[in-house]
Amino acid sequence: MTQASLLSRITDFANRADPYPLYAELRRTPVLHEEEGGPYVVSSYYDILGLLHDPRISSDAANLVAAGDDELSGPEATGLPPSFIRLDPPEHDRLRRIANSSFGPPHRPRRIDGMRGELARIVTELIDGFGEDRQIDLVDRFAHPFPVTVICRLLGVPREDEPRFRAWVDPLVASLDPDTRRNAGADFQHTAQEARMQLGMYLAGLVEQRTREPRDDMLSDLATGHGADGTLSMMEVLSTAVLLLIAGHETTVNLIANGMLTLLRHPEVLGRLREDPGLSVRIVEELLRYEPPVQLVPQRTCVADVELRGVTIPRGSRIWLVLGAGNRDPERFQDPDRFDPDRPDIQHLGFGSGIHSCFGAPLARLEAQIALAELARRLDGARLVEDPPPYRRNAVLRGPRHLQIAVDGVRS
Repeated sequence: MTQASLLSRITDFANRADPYPLYAELRRTPVLHEEEGGPYVVSSYYDILGLLHDPRISSDAANLVAAGDDELSGPEATGLPPSFIRLDPPEHDRLRRIANSSFGPPHRPRRIDGMRGELARIVTELIDGFGEDRQIDLVDRFAHPFPVTVICRLLGVPREDEPRFRAWVDPLVASLDPDTRRNAGADFQHTAQEARMQLGMYLAGLVEQRTREPRDDMLSDLATGHGADGTLSMMEVLSTAVLLLIAGHETTVNLIANGMLTLLRHPEVLGRLREDPGLSVRIVEELLRYEPPVQLVPQRTCVADVELRGVTIPRGSRIWLVLGAGNRDPERFQDPDRFDPDRPDIQHLGFGSGIHSCFGAPLARLEAQIALAELARRLDGARLVEDPPPYRRNAVLRGPRHLQIAVDGVRS
């Protein structure tokens, strides 16, 4: 097997169920550049961590297009400005500070923690909905509806509109996958653009309503907030809201689904969690290392030459950071292919690092902790029906498309 085929094998859907042997092969060439004009692929923990903090590495969508990746022909080409994760300082910093002021400390220090009761109620309702069923698709019936409901309520989306979001969000998430973009035709690009536009138009109506009649939700804060960084324009509010809706649920869907899959493969840990719900904190951190929902970050560009491991990455080049490979790097973690929530040190890359570290990490952690602890407590005799399960096509956001489990019963 030639090294030149390695990147295509990693993004090949046929290897989605277990990419980790390929990541081990990838780490033998810590800076892989397979072809002229192709990306430089970085796979070791310390190199990825350094680049995530390196100001020479740009997240700006315009730089990515200039580097040869026609990113703006995808869902960004809809009239909305790029969200702050697709920008560099200082504009990134301004927009992120404004968004964060309605999400957490210091302005809203209890907004996320104050949702514990609501999160527990949503989880209880979803598990109650399993009823007498003895075979359950945990993705369709739990892992997807839970975070969708949570982010909609956090933003202030009316409950009756929550089901509409999946039809809009799915093509937008699919467009993040470089392999999908590369092979997709005009119909796919049009679908993604149309979905983002429809979502933006819907949210525009909500923002106008919240501007006139503010409520205790994030859309109201984004629309009416005033502070040292100024205010957001209508287009900036919409772009930020679209980002929060997509990023605020899709990664959590995969975190919960990957988490239950891993626990069912490790019944001794599942049993411990059933007896000790507090173990969910360590379990979620180890899951973010062992089976991270974001496997790679393909949207980075060098704005200056970068020397790494004896390789010069020229200015203007694209860089892919393979977080899934870094999280299993034996130079950083002992016995990295073992799932072990008792590790004394789990400083993973699951939420990235640096100025673009995951904005919604506190909420995602809390959702996964509550979800996994309650599933462990209430599902008797849970076991996998199919292993491996069918996976999503996306190589960036990796997780099961369906997770069929059998149970002996559902506790009250």
